[in-house]
Amino acid sequence: MNTMKIFALCLLFISSSFITGAQKKYTISGYIKDAATGETLINASVALEKNAKGITSNQYGFYSITLSQGSYTLVASYIGYVSQLFTINLVADTLLNIELKSGVTVSQEVIVTSRKRDNNVKTAQMGKISLPIEQIKSVPAFMGEIDLLKVVQLLPGVRNAGEGSAGFYVRGGGPDQNLILLDDAVVYNSGHLFGFFSIFNSDAIKNVSLIKGGMPAQYGGRLSSVLDISMKEGNNQRLQAEGGLGLIASRLSIQGPIKKNKASFIISARRTYVDAITKPFVKKSSEFYGSGYYFYDLNAKVNYKFTEKDRLYMSGYFGRDVFTFKNGRQSLDVNIPWGNATGTIRWNHVYNNKLFANTTLVYNDYNFTFKGSQNNFNVQLKSGIRDISLKEDFDFYPFSKQKIKFGLLYTYHRFTPSVVSGQQDSTVFNPQNAQVKFAHEAAVYLQDDWEIVPAFQLGMGLRYSGFQQVGPNKIYKTDDDGNRLDSIVYGKGKPVKSYGGLEPRLTLRYSINDQTSIKASVTRNLQYIHLVSNAGTTLPTDLWVPSTYKVKPQISWLYAAGLFKNFRNNMFETSLELYYKNMQNQIEYKEGYIQSTIDDVENSFTFGRGWSYGAELFINKVKGRLTGWIGYTLSWTWRKFPGLNYGNKYPAKYDRRNDMNVVLIYELNKKWKLSATFVYGTGNAATLPERFYIVGGVLSQEYSAINQYRLPSYHRLDFSATLTPKKSLNKKIKGEWVFSVYNAYSRQNPYFIYFDQEGNPYDGSLKIQGKQVSIFPIIPAVTWNFKF
Repeated sequence: MNTMKIFALCLLFISSSFITGAQKKYTISGYIKDAATGETLINASVALEKNAKGITSNQYGFYSITLSQGSYTLVASYIGYVSQLFTINLVADTLLNIELKSGVTVSQEVIVTSRKRDNNVKTAQMGKISLPIEQIKSVPAFMGEIDLLKVVQLLPGVRNAGEGSAGFYVRGGGPDQNLILLDDAVVYNSGHLFGFFSIFNSDAIKNVSLIKGGMPAQYGGRLSSVLDISMKEGNNQRLQAEGGLGLIASRLSIQGPIKKNKASFIISARRTYVDAITKPFVKKSSEFYGSGYYFYDLNAKVNYKFTEKDRLYMSGYFGRDVFTFKNGRQSLDVNIPWGNATGTIRWNHVYNNKLFANTTLVYNDYNFTFKGSQNNFNVQLKSGIRDISLKEDFDFYPFSKQKIKFGLLYTYHRFTPSVVSGQQDSTVFNPQNAQVKFAHEAAVYLQDDWEIVPAFQLGMGLRYSGFQQVGPNKIYKTDDDGNRLDSIVYGKGKPVKSYGGLEPRLTLRYSINDQTSIKASVTRNLQYIHLVSNAGTTLPTDLWVPSTYKVKPQISWLYAAGLFKNFRNNMFETSLELYYKNMQNQIEYKEGYIQSTIDDVENSFTFGRGWSYGAELFINKVKGRLTGWIGYTLSWTWRKFPGLNYGNKYPAKYDRRNDMNVVLIYELNKKWKLSATFVYGTGNAATLPERFYIVGGVLSQEYSAINQYRLPSYHRLDFSATLTPKKSLNKKIKGEWVFSVYNAYSRQNPYFIYFDQEGNPYDGSLKIQGKQVSIFPIIPAVTWNFKF
């Protein structure tokens, strides 16, 4: 099915909707905003007071609901805000912009009794969890640094990549199978400090949504999940600043109106000062003087409302890690910078009260550089990925119980997996290894969410995606020993290899009653770009590579079903989901792989399949002084590669039988807020040596089958207490102190295992002992947050 046929189908469907819904029906539309700041509210609800009929606002706060002529009372609501009632005599199309007041300015009791939260049981979407940024800030943080990725790791079905790591795995998928978006820009490396902190500054973030099942058709290019992160737009009412001073980093955000009610901005910056703290303790006479590490990031966004129908957004992110190592005695100087840079331009246009459009242009660049010098020898290694993307999305609201989303996107990729160069004296080393690769990626999609009858809702999606590697490129023919015999040369822009396929998406919801529903979903996903790594987390040295004549796209089918139930007037949201995921064309390194910067890395790949299945229990308390959740996951994740483990199946590195997370947040009084998290997980699978031999005077070892052993179980308890001093009307600055304790009972969780040897093998005194390395004991921290 080609692109024109799919769009013809879209237009036919839309036209039929106009025809069937045109008689004596009128539309109420507009934007839902925060009354104090002018920020648009994502997924806010507009519904009839005595009827389940309603709609939620889109990513830009726009909503549209079509009703028959008559008088109605509408209820507008959003989590943490006071609901509002509107009485409307609907005799014509009506523009209604809604401003909701945040719960910060009113009593907690009003919030609890005024809002209705039932999306858990009312929508057909499965596996979607939205986290308010204020809730993320309340969870105990590692070294006092608020980290939304570590909070995401506390959700059922999501696993961390290891102690202190910002990487995560979802339902048996690898770290590259998560689509992480920041204002529609793909984030390829989400970690600072080799993965210990995420790149996201919480002060600049407005909304975080995780989709781990039933992925809608507008998302694609990854197999496992979508983490969609939206930046704040900036306060368009008054100038405002906020920030925080922590033990290892500080942050500052400034936002305000450029033109009140029409244009605003936000600038948010963060930097560590580990280098500045340690520098006074390193003497100039030390051979390591000049070594250090720091990271920084900058978020910026500007928006302008030209008219009620046209709005422009420009946002960007720039972040860098810089690691420097010097050894004066050995004349060694190493400099390693890496990081992301993204830029997004979006134009919103309301064609009419039922049709909303968004055009997006994105520039994305991730790069890693290693520079080293010793005496007269200099070497440099570069890798990275650069994208330019154009996307067009349409939201169409034909009826009050139906929403259609359709669009298309295009991305031009430039991959630099590993390019090495060097120089010694007058000799220049610059191998022509033809590793830079180029590709086109495109997709077109249609998504229809339709409540056919009150008890039954259907979500149907269809996505067609395509990928084409293009020149310049050179493919070498080699003999069995890897010696190059011949080559095929492709000129600039010439097709090398093409792939494509349909990605159907289907979700169903059947309501047993107002508090209980059953849901099911099936999705097919294609992934054309891949991350290859020897580690269990995303490190800056990991390589992104495209699908080529050797590397096929990854393919998955995900099947899920679940029971969803709310209790006590939606105070408790609960769900039990079962899933099975089948994954084809998975990638691993061949046995005995040794990293090379000369040979094309894809020559070292081996391919196989994977599958994962399990159950996820989620209990979420959303009202009252005590809030939080309990998540439990029981799962199995397997891999099978003909070229690994003698062709036998083996557990994936991130296979964990049991995972449990408990998050509790308690409002003790107006001054104190307490929170705690408890994490338990089965130990990671590991491949360990089983036998040791002396061969030719050299100690050799024989390893077990892949991932045959388990590291000790992981568990940890964290606490935090937030003190908000009594507010004074004379003080413009509002501050709070956050006291946190990471790993409260100092559990020695394993970071890695190594084997130590003592004695002489020739006199029988040789002893070999496995030892565990743990890097995070109990860590107290204090942070001061401020706002004015």
